Amino acid sequence: MSHLKWLGSKSNIKSLFQLVACGLTLCALCLPALGQQEYVGKYDLFVGYAYLSSPKISLGEPGVHIQLGMRYRTWVSLGLDYSHAAGDGMITPDLLPTALQQSLATQLQGLAALGRLPAGYTLKVPLRSETSTFAAGPQFGLHRWKYITPFIRPSIGAIREVATPRPGDAIATAIVQQLAPSGKKTDWTGFYGVGGGADINFTRNFGVRIHADFVRDHLFNDILRDSRGTIRFSVGPAFQWGKNMK
Repeated sequence: MSHLKWLGSKSNIKSLFQLVACGLTLCALCLPALGQQEYVGKYDLFVGYAYLSSPKISLGEPGVHIQLGMRYRTWVSLGLDYSHAAGDGMITPDLLPTALQQSLATQLQGLAALGRLPAGYTLKVPLRSETSTFAAGPQFGLHRWKYITPFIRPSIGAIREVATPRPGDAIATAIVQQLAPSGKKTDWTGFYGVGGGADINFTRNFGVRIHADFVRDHLFNDILRDSRGTIRFSVGPAFQWGKNMK
């Protein structure tokens, strides 16, 4: 599990993004010298590491990402996309709807008047999140070069998140009991976005896929005021097989 902890670090994820960007830039510079891609398989499978980052709530979630596709032309395929990840985030009062913020402020002021609010107290609620995404749609690839296949993909689908608050003091615990009496909250919602990346092809059937998606959703709209953006970074082995579509 130590490698997952390393990959889950925000500073290390940033370094990975920088490394990937440098690698793709070098590949782009070398494209004119690369040969023609002679085989484009009808079927496509990707299984790899994923990292979901939702900066709005300081949430980072390492996990797994799976894609399965079928090509209808060399440049377009249709497929299914699934990812599951888990990690830790933080909820603060400024993220809540205005009415809820005012209600909490009134409660905290009442505790302060009774001398039950520690000096300098700031309400923060850590949480554990498990997130699953489900999507289906097209992917547009450019199979012009032998060793690299860049692609773009629109994103539309559904996202499910289970959030388990982990309050660290009695005041936060009492407030969490009001907002999530069962001890956790579960929500489904739709999302939309866009993504892209590239397959680095080592053989006609095997390569390494590197890509990122940006999506927007509004989970838990009963307690979170605004929608949030999530970036999903993925890397891992990619396989193609079946009839040559060229």
